[in-house]
Amino acid sequence: MTGGSRGIGVSVCQELAQAGAKVAVNYRASADAAEGLAAEIGGIAIAGDVADAEQAQAVVAAAEEGLGEIDILVNNAGITRDTLLARMSEEDWRAVISTNLDGTFHTCKAVARKMLKRRAGSIVNMTSFVGLHGNPGQANYAASKAGIIGFTKALAKELGPRGVRVNAVAPGYIDTELTQALPGDLREFLLQNTPLGRLGEPRDVATAVRFLCSDEASFVTGEIMLVDGGLGM
Repeated sequence: MTGGSRGIGVSVCQELAQAGAKVAVNYRASADAAEGLAAEIGGIAIAGDVADAEQAQAVVAAAEEGLGEIDILVNNAGITRDTLLARMSEEDWRAVISTNLDGTFHTCKAVARKMLKRRAGSIVNMTSFVGLHGNPGQANYAASKAGIIGFTKALAKELGPRGVRVNAVAPGYIDTELTQALPGDLREFLLQNTPLGRLGEPRDVATAVRFLCSDEASFVTGEIMLVDGGLGM
């Protein structure tokens, strides 16, 4: 699980562990949080920046060494650097694309060969409501998440004939540290436009990920599952 030490990632790690998975919690900077979570769920914590191809490969190798063959990959590592396009620097653009989209590519490539050889495996990539509908001030983030959608569908067609499933989950506005910092009027606007009338909880996303990883979803691939309370309808 990349980006497993905070927010939605924590809930996904907990949900998968409760379902019986042995979980490797990847992190870039939050060592204490990752190690604490790994201890809680009986997994292992692995440092590494998946935006870098060599580090991503090292993360996958460490997971295999610590836990055995990788049956499930969940790509959750992601960052934002929000600003209007006119003010967006090359660094703001590249950092978001590198972590969110390149990181997903690097880890998928690192696990794909062995999954294909075993003719089994499930990959779940975290995209976003924003990748489908856009959002002002998030051109870099929207582009990275839209890229993940196209990548997921292409990879599902590429790996499907060998029994490897590739899906994505697209959360809407989830009640995390990020959304708690939103201005009150924006939160109210989002609530008014969400048919279910609430922000999502991290576990709402985690249960969707768990389903797509499980044998219950054995005939599901190339799917982009919206978990947004109906906001995107």
